[in-house]
Amino acid sequence: MEEKKRNKTDSDLIEQIGEEEMSELVLKAQEEAMLKGSFENQHEKKTKSRRFPKWLFWLISSVFLFSTFAFVFQIYSIPAIDFLAASARLSANEDIQLYQKSVVTIAAGESKGTGFSISEDGKILTNYHVIKGNDKVTVVFPDAGIFTAEVVETYEDIDLALLDIDGEKLPYLELAEHAVFNEHDQIFFIGNPLRFHGIANEGSLIDTIRLSDWSDDVVMIEAPVYRGNSGSPVINERGQVIGVIFATLKHKEYGKVGLFVPIGLFLKHVAKN
Repeated sequence: MEEKKRNKTDSDLIEQIGEEEMSELVLKAQEEAMLKGSFENQHEKKTKSRRFPKWLFWLISSVFLFSTFAFVFQIYSIPAIDFLAASARLSANEDIQLYQKSVVTIAAGESKGTGFSISEDGKILTNYHVIKGNDKVTVVFPDAGIFTAEVVETYEDIDLALLDIDGEKLPYLELAEHAVFNEHDQIFFIGNPLRFHGIANEGSLIDTIRLSDWSDDVVMIEAPVYRGNSGSPVINERGQVIGVIFATLKHKEYGKVGLFVPIGLFLKHVAKN
């Protein structure tokens, strides 16, 4: 379907991370752990003295926690945090756990995005806008470690880029050579949204759409796509990659939707070379 220009896409789904901001998040997580440990220790102690009123303890704790995590709640809305519960549920699945091993964090300067391995010898696929302006980036696997990747091919017209690292026997995802897009089909995607890593989520296909500045159709999905999901693989129920998330769109009929580049467009470009 054709879409009018007033439906503007947000293709900048990479995360800007400052060292000071990241340190603050770590410190706040430590404070939460210390508070939890302190409460558990106090709870285990049995004394003959009059017990501290439980309601007062919880009041003080609530005030402390609210002030401690005010910074976090300013960044993340409650609906955005819901994806953590969904990821925990999905990550209990052995297939999802296997897919997660192939999804990488890509650090280009101070920006963070997502990519995924497509071969055991080190080919990584991501969005062009994630690595734009860089010849080399850092790639981090959940288990296989940290690598320096070279940008070997860019496909700006479909917002994809191919990276190469010096590796062997790396985990990788299978690409669907003949992907079919049916409305309401379930999909999974894994990425690094909102400063988290390896977050699995799910959604469903909506329809294809032709953006005003594109020559090919892309696919809309009903799914919780956030900053940091750029480059996330979209996986069908057969475990094959059918696309790469690159943007969100405020659609007049469906509201906010995720957009992905069909993997067939990448395979078509590779076949031309």
